[in-house]
Amino acid sequence: MPGCFKKTIFSLASVVSFASFLLIAVAMGTQKWMTGKILCQTGVDLVNASDPELVKFIGDIYYGLFQGGKVRQCGLGKRTFTFSIFPHMVKKLNTSLHAVIILFLILAIAFTFISFGFCVYNAIKVPYRSIKGPAGICLWNFIAGLLIVFAVSSFIAAVQLHHLTERIANFRENVFHIVILEEHFEYSFWLCVASGGTLAFNMLLMAASNIRLPKFKTKTEEANVTAEDIMY
Repeated sequence: MPGCFKKTIFSLASVVSFASFLLIAVAMGTQKWMTGKILCQTGVDLVNASDPELVKFIGDIYYGLFQGGKVRQCGLGKRTFTFSIFPHMVKKLNTSLHAVIILFLILAIAFTFISFGFCVYNAIKVPYRSIKGPAGICLWNFIAGLLIVFAVSSFIAAVQLHHLTERIANFRENVFHIVILEEHFEYSFWLCVASGGTLAFNMLLMAASNIRLPKFKTKTEEANVTAEDIMY
């Protein structure tokens, strides 16, 4: 059986692993990875709108890994649209990159769940193999963290280099051309980043689990020392 200190460390690590698992799952399930302001450039050009009139042509957009929506204003009032990334936008987007992001996150979820299982196992009993102990937990957390870094980096590349927001905003726009005024990473994206932080914290906990605390003798043990014990 592990000592009280190690039980506490591994119990805390199991909570952190499960929290990381939930953070990734919630990030994937929610649709607020990006939000932004969009401008109906075609409408502006048609009426030659000045700065005070631009408000009538500015809308909003939001999207996640699977779904999203936008509010378009082209001088005729607000028009609300919702869309699904799969299968509607397969031809419009860089599908391979988008699929890789999702794959990275699914694998990260799997490894965080493995880490959770190993943490629970170590809290209950002492493993007989090092791969099942702190070293193994560090390995699973490191792999999961690396996958999250790859997923986050790929999503940033899709937004910045492949103009993901603009492509989505112009989906099924045959008459109007939409330009992006501003875009921001939203809470779903930051939840994913936070999950990577929890995995790093878990690795620190595993390093702390190797600390050996000094054992102090109780007064009863000290009182039982005899003269023969002192001679030897």
